[in-house]
Amino acid sequence: MFTRLLILVTGGRANAHAIEFGKIDGVEIVCAVDADPVRAKAFAAKYNIEHTFASPEEAIGWGQFDAAANVTSDRSHYPTTMALIAARKLVLCEKPLAKNYEQAQEMAAASESAGLIAMVNFSFRDDAPLQRAREIVLSGQIGRVRHVDESFLQSWLVHSDWRNEAKLLWRLSTKHGSNGVLGDLGIHVLDCAAFAADSAIERVFARLKAFEKVRDNRVGEYELYANDSLGLTVELENGAIGVIQASRWATGYTNELELRLFGDKGAPEVLSTSEGSTLRACLGENVPNGMWRQIAVDELAMSIYSCFIKAMETGKNTEPSFRYAANLQRVVDLAIQTERQRTEANVRDASSQHHEHPAAT
Repeated sequence: MFTRLLILVTGGRANAHAIEFGKIDGVEIVCAVDADPVRAKAFAAKYNIEHTFASPEEAIGWGQFDAAANVTSDRSHYPTTMALIAARKLVLCEKPLAKNYEQAQEMAAASESAGLIAMVNFSFRDDAPLQRAREIVLSGQIGRVRHVDESFLQSWLVHSDWRNEAKLLWRLSTKHGSNGVLGDLGIHVLDCAAFAADSAIERVFARLKAFEKVRDNRVGEYELYANDSLGLTVELENGAIGVIQASRWATGYTNELELRLFGDKGAPEVLSTSEGSTLRACLGENVPNGMWRQIAVDELAMSIYSCFIKAMETGKNTEPSFRYAANLQRVVDLAIQTERQRTEANVRDASSQHHEHPAAT
């Protein structure tokens, strides 16, 4: 099967899409879209892309593509993806799927109704040690999962020149569609926990905090009230409980995700940093003495990019689908609600009513 692919917006993340899709036989990136014509032309030249357009509407009007990689900003995922679905184009969208569950549910329903392949790029699933940790859990080697401990730590609020970078400022502004560290990092750790434990999140309680970063928490048009740090407790459908933290104030940690899954027979631990990812485990005869052993991991089984193309070839949607991402967005929305109300939320029982985001969380 030959696939003609469009890349929608040519910022930093678009490079990963161009590189990874470029490795797959039968895929040709035929078009790049960006409102900045200079950036679009430079991106197209770098990856040998023939066509560029200034807007999704122009590209859809042209129409000579089968699928799109949506690498727009979070708040643009909904309108651009809905337009692509209406044009019957298949979509791999960056996370989070939308800014709230109401939009995400509509996107999932629209893609399902149209019978289209629609997936979300939860990029940490392309981590071979994480995939191996999931295999260990599924094999029964750790028994029943009882407890999950996870963190995602960054420190760019401490050391970077974020005050002068729009690509960072918008992440701090609810006005610009950001759900803060919860929507940016938290959704990754929620996905990793559910994926590795092979169990959806059933209950959630959150403590979210936006610290004062500059006078009045304002830089130009950006009102910096999106949460900077979070602490979550969750309960999974398999009965395990979890403790999750994430922060952009983690001095000394530039970009580190750590996940530990504790079962009644053993435990794996994944550590992912900018330098790479590793897996170790405490299993079998090592459990009584608390001995942890490094586990060699084979190369990545299959990337999300490859899974997306394979789904197109088979005509069968696969995970992480829009429906999965919408359900995870519900967890994010309910986490924000629990911060406001100081009460635990049951994901299964929660209504799909849209929850307004507080001005400061």
